[in-house]
Amino acid sequence: MGRPRALVAVVAGALLLTGCGSGPSQVGAAAVIGDRTVSIDQVQELINKAVREQPIAQKLAGEHKLDVVGRAVVSRLVLHELLVKAAEKQGIRPNYAQIDAQLAKDPLNGPVPADASNEAQAMTQVVARVRDHREELTDTYLAQALADKVVPNASVTFDYTSVGLVPDPTTGAQVEGADAKKAAFDLARQFAADPAASAKRLQADGQYLTSLRQRAAQMGQSPESVPAFAGVGEVLPAAQVGSLAAGPLFGSPVGSAVVFPFPNTPRAWFVGMIRQRSDQPVATEQAPELDAATKTAIGMRQTQPLFDELGVRVNKRYGVWDVVTMNLAPDEDATQGLVLSPGGSGRTQQ
Repeated sequence: MGRPRALVAVVAGALLLTGCGSGPSQVGAAAVIGDRTVSIDQVQELINKAVREQPIAQKLAGEHKLDVVGRAVVSRLVLHELLVKAAEKQGIRPNYAQIDAQLAKDPLNGPVPADASNEAQAMTQVVARVRDHREELTDTYLAQALADKVVPNASVTFDYTSVGLVPDPTTGAQVEGADAKKAAFDLARQFAADPAASAKRLQADGQYLTSLRQRAAQMGQSPESVPAFAGVGEVLPAAQVGSLAAGPLFGSPVGSAVVFPFPNTPRAWFVGMIRQRSDQPVATEQAPELDAATKTAIGMRQTQPLFDELGVRVNKRYGVWDVVTMNLAPDEDATQGLVLSPGGSGRTQQ
């Protein structure tokens, strides 16, 4: 017991020094969500509890990386407030009989091992365990109820291109790594600043894809051997796309430019424009069954618009908000995307 207590003492001093001072709107605030405030003290208590109880938090403390835990705590508390508001707007109330039945079995007991392979997932599990378990299970219930209500009818129409998936059509160069990310972010900003020009670029990239596939067919190759790096007028029903429905395509307003890692292709970037959203019934094939984690993530995505509506502000000492991961990132360079409203403005990060 001596080591965790010693770590807590060190952590409390270090984080209070770095987390204090003027918050985004008032002294002592880790985050402000509308008329609700997450205090630095509240965050600190959960960090201390994590260090006392969770091996992976103890490991991170020993490595002087408790900022990772702090970001996870603040992210989850912000999402909690947004989730409550989103459920209220949809008229969804918790089923406490069901929640209490889960609580009786308490799936949130037990430590998260220090050797967990996925740090982000491990931090989510740690915060779930150090928070009030009934509140955590209630959040999960609300997120899944939101998904149940939204998924059957939601669809989004968009145009898109990509960076890093195929050589650039104008230069023939293959952009990779940090250069690809910068090029994708810059392109999204251009799209937001000039939607008319974006339409021309997206149309041209779609035609380029068609020409490459025709050339492949003429050479006896499958047209599908050329990846679908661009498209115009694409329609995705949420019920048919699984985890994609948990992404920013389904949380971003019409007219916005979006950029995020290209699905299933980490080296490339998706850059698109949201053209239309619908909550009318869509004629589709039988919808696949969603697992609990995917359903929870889709429900959480429904809180994305509230971040701007409520004017959420996070103390920058804890990081910047990443709209793609719906979590805090250490800084803007670490974010996984952007959502920009027409004209180029956006509050994906702060």
